[in-house]
Amino acid sequence: MLKMHNIRKSFRTDTIETHALRDFSLEVKEGEFVSVTGPSGSGKTTFLNIAGLLEPSTDGQYLLDGEDVSNLNDRQRSHLRNEKIGFIFQGFNLIPDLNLFDNIDVPLRYRGFNAKERRKRIEKVLEQVGLSARARHLPAQLSGGQQQRIAIARALAGEPRFLLADEPTGNLDSLMARQVMELLEFVNEWGTTIVMVTHDPDLARRAQRNIQIVDGQVCDLRPVTEQSDAVSA
Repeated sequence: MLKMHNIRKSFRTDTIETHALRDFSLEVKEGEFVSVTGPSGSGKTTFLNIAGLLEPSTDGQYLLDGEDVSNLNDRQRSHLRNEKIGFIFQGFNLIPDLNLFDNIDVPLRYRGFNAKERRKRIEKVLEQVGLSARARHLPAQLSGGQQQRIAIARALAGEPRFLLADEPTGNLDSLMARQVMELLEFVNEWGTTIVMVTHDPDLARRAQRNIQIVDGQVCDLRPVTEQSDAVSA
């Protein structure tokens, strides 16, 4: 599903060059649920931006669903991103003056689906996240956990091949965080590949595999169960 080989990302100014990713290699198979951890400034956000086709790498090869996307232009990246990738953000990013139905509808309109297809998709994902009865509510009328469920529903409505989640529980209390994590686990069981950045070690351990990024490089690719055993030992 996602394969990066010797990815490098550098940022240059007049006086300094910063290497955000260095010889970064990673493979995520279809259907996996992978957590990504690492200290602040380690390169997690840069990795997500490149994985989500929000920005290109400086060098290296990136295969997405078997297609080499390393050298696509902005328009080509945008088209592929809208077709195959769903995003879930820490801040929900819901439009406050639109009800939940219309919040989910906006990106579907952008993709050009007709009204019948949009309604079908919206009703389906609202049922999946358990909020069908709240379709005409505004975001402010929901709890933080419910708003994140709508953000997940919005991502799922496009039927992406995989989801990129950036600290999806960062603004939630522990109970709501567990509920959102359970929903992501169900989404993964439905067949969607998920890559989730998190600072929460308990949530990271619930993924099938944990990737640790330090100084722009992958430093640990063991399955979560093996990592837990190593800590116990």
